[in-house]
Amino acid sequence: MRKKHLLASVLALALSLPALTACGNGGGSGSGSGSESSGNSGNGTAAEAKDTITALLPPVSGNFQSNFAQMEKDFNALYPNLTLKIEPASWEDMTQKLDTQVNAGSPPDIAFIGSDGISKYVQQEMLMDITDTVTQDMIDDYDPVPLEYMKKGEGLYGFPAYMEVHALGGNRQFLEEAGIDWKNVQQNGWTYDEFREAIKKGTVKEGGAAKRYGFVFATAGVTGKDYLSILVKNAGMKSAFTEDLKYAYTSKNFLEVLKAIRQMIDDGSMPKELSSVDAGKRWNMFLTGQTMITGKGLATFENSAKQNNEKLKANDGSAVAGSIPVDYIVLPVPSFLGEEAVSSTVVDGYVTFRGKKEPTPEHKANVVKAAYFLASGKVAATTNNDLFAAPITKSAREAAKSMTIDRNPDNEAAVQTLLLHAAPARPDIPVELGAGAIKIEDAVIVPKLQALLAGEITPEEMHEAVKNEAVKTFGEDGVAID
Repeated sequence: MRKKHLLASVLALALSLPALTACGNGGGSGSGSGSESSGNSGNGTAAEAKDTITALLPPVSGNFQSNFAQMEKDFNALYPNLTLKIEPASWEDMTQKLDTQVNAGSPPDIAFIGSDGISKYVQQEMLMDITDTVTQDMIDDYDPVPLEYMKKGEGLYGFPAYMEVHALGGNRQFLEEAGIDWKNVQQNGWTYDEFREAIKKGTVKEGGAAKRYGFVFATAGVTGKDYLSILVKNAGMKSAFTEDLKYAYTSKNFLEVLKAIRQMIDDGSMPKELSSVDAGKRWNMFLTGQTMITGKGLATFENSAKQNNEKLKANDGSAVAGSIPVDYIVLPVPSFLGEEAVSSTVVDGYVTFRGKKEPTPEHKANVVKAAYFLASGKVAATTNNDLFAAPITKSAREAAKSMTIDRNPDNEAAVQTLLLHAAPARPDIPVELGAGAIKIEDAVIVPKLQALLAGEITPEEMHEAVKNEAVKTFGEDGVAID
């Protein structure tokens, strides 16, 4: 989410919270009080010991961080002996803050991260397996598929907040002007060749220069790995590892996707300066009519576009400068090389951490209560409603019944279709392999992709660099060769 994960713009915070200096009230240090603690999801009792649970949370939705004070108050009302202490972080510094605290041996009890980051922290032995502490009521509240993403091997390391699809987003007016049957595409998908022709038609030039691009994706820095990951899932690589646990990105299909990335820039359908386009700039380009299709697109983007439209209608000066009314349309990612379309899902959530010392059973139970509180019921319903994301717990669905949502039914149906083709969770991938893949991603894929986008290296050179590093990491027998 994130994550991970860019789901919402960063808002000014209405409160100031002190920096975390330890893992809760003795959670990481193992000095939690020894008084009785029920571990149930119901109200606390007077006999239970006082405890503090810390959480490091980014702006999961537009209004998320402005609700922190209320979340802390509601949690304390539910558990009078417990205090939830939330530290805000921006998406930009979330990983750095978390890693700094992890490296110091005093992480927060709970951090909001993407499920794909679990391997990294399990290998560092800084995550807390809650399998023996989570209650059956908590498990039963969840839809089964999203919960699988929070597992690694036999361990459960937190609760998911949502399961959403990384799609693309189109400007309805521009799509129709280009002759694109977007309703058909929503339900039946499109191939890369069909997509490439569509974005060529959506590119508008004026005086030899592009006035509007057919397609723009945020690729600056680490956002580029989202772009690549989303595309390769539709080229026969649902995961970084095949089902027989060989590293997949050494495949020739990976090279073909890299070639496609250059093709779309070289034919003028995407900006030559794509490597400098960050998430904020690509959304600004979409709202100001400088692109027909944008990515990555999440359900919340429809809400953001609607809000900006309302500001334009009301002559509100806070509307994006130079923006135009936009009817946001959810679109699937194209499929490559005759492979089946596979939706890239984002499952972010509240992951449970531990410090250098084993936490007391009482503190562990309290952390589970706090993580579940954030991931279910009213808190989850409020956040997901803001994101236009479907609830994934029964308790959140119940709480959402009283909340209104103005969503395009075609978009809602399109997302449901995409979820039917979601890439499966892979808890079977051993921690050391997952950590190795993350290392290759950080050390080779991200910097080489930036060079490819800037035209400094060829697709073949990037593919060779990834292959060489993969063989070093996993051995010749540990990589896919075709």
